[in-house]
Amino acid sequence: MGFVFSLLTIYWVGAFTEGKDPFLMIAGGVLLFFNPLLFLIPSTLYYLARKFIGAKIAFFIFPFFWVTYEYLYMITDIRFPWLVLGNALPYFTHYIQIADQVGATGLSLFILFANVFIYKGIINYNIKKVSSYVYFTLAALIIVFPLVYGSSVLNNYKPADKKVKVGLIQPNLDPYEKWNGGSLIELTEQYTNLSEKAIDKGVEVIIWPETALPVYLLSGGYENALLFIRKFVSENNVFLLTGMPDFRYFGNKEDAIPFAKYSEAGDYYYSTHNAIYLFSPEDSEIQKYGKVKLVPFGEKTPFSDQVPFLGDLIKWGVGLSGWNVGYDSSLFHIVRNYNNLDSHDTIKVCGSVCYESIFPDYTAVLCNKGADFIAVVTNDSWYGNTSGPYQHKATAILRAVENRKSVVRAANGGISCIINPVGITVDETPMFTKGYLVGDVELNPGSTFYMRNPLIIPIISSVISLWIAGLSLLIKLKMKWKL
Repeated sequence: MGFVFSLLTIYWVGAFTEGKDPFLMIAGGVLLFFNPLLFLIPSTLYYLARKFIGAKIAFFIFPFFWVTYEYLYMITDIRFPWLVLGNALPYFTHYIQIADQVGATGLSLFILFANVFIYKGIINYNIKKVSSYVYFTLAALIIVFPLVYGSSVLNNYKPADKKVKVGLIQPNLDPYEKWNGGSLIELTEQYTNLSEKAIDKGVEVIIWPETALPVYLLSGGYENALLFIRKFVSENNVFLLTGMPDFRYFGNKEDAIPFAKYSEAGDYYYSTHNAIYLFSPEDSEIQKYGKVKLVPFGEKTPFSDQVPFLGDLIKWGVGLSGWNVGYDSSLFHIVRNYNNLDSHDTIKVCGSVCYESIFPDYTAVLCNKGADFIAVVTNDSWYGNTSGPYQHKATAILRAVENRKSVVRAANGGISCIINPVGITVDETPMFTKGYLVGDVELNPGSTFYMRNPLIIPIISSVISLWIAGLSLLIKLKMKWKL
């Protein structure tokens, strides 16, 4: 069951349809076979509960075991929480509004309990009709209550008065060819030519996709490209938020971040990051954010920090493996000046790099620092026109609802889009088209219950699971002592 489930939902993960990188395909194949093994977490907990506290109780607490598995899959080096059951619901707009209280894992819990009660209602129908009706009623409540809540939210929703006009650039570059080299200035001009068309429509913020340029722009040696970007930003009086590989130099080990790399040739420590830069028209300082949640194998070999030789054994052909974990979880600050006067305001942006946007709790923690909207820079072109890019875009809808903030996505080959705070896609681009998207983005600095308490449901589920595991162990030890 686990293998078939994984195969039908994440068949695309190895980029088999593209067939351009053997290592990526091998890593995807490994994931397809490894992912089902993790279903042993909820099934084993259910087995223990059934054995030591009874089948009836075990069945009713199984949903908590499943959510525990979903949470554990978010917090280790082999993290890939793509198959959170709540991720199936983004286009049920009325139903998902309650995610601002319970998040994606809460939606998973609703799905599971609805199935439990419907199942119990069916098997009891010819035996105990009264209990059967009770179960059907409970299932109906789980379905109807979020719909009522969602209808109330949508009926009372009023777009925020404060907005910012954003331009999303979609260059539709072949990611494999881009990393094989070429003229950096010509590549940069492709971005700026599209950006100028968006600027003509009055945008204040331009957003380029993940790793827009295949170089460590600030490492030295790329001054011409850097000056070209600075001049473009200054002359057009726009902010540029862009994905960019980042190189950080440390003179000695004491100043370095944890697990920094060491250069024997240069006798220095350094780190490399899949990052986001913010260029400002009136400030020479470049704000940075380094990606914290790295894709297993694709961007970082699991446990390579603890066992360094693993990182040397497994490297992705296009040069993306081996990133360091991000060094800062901060917001970007866009300071808007009005006619060069003292009057100004600051827009706070939660930056998210590609795969990070599938982590509900991590996004909530960042947004809770006062974000006005969420910006996702991504490149899903590795996987062709498969289900992957569409699934990835769909998770951004949940992030918008959970945090009641607009989400904008700038994707290399699609799907670039603007999603409003109630999870409705205002506008989007087709897959694998070259162009740009301009739109007004609502600014909402407020918070939600989920944003302030993103781990309530995972923690409750984990406590119940640990209790069952501990109780099972104690009962087993007690039985052994009696023998």
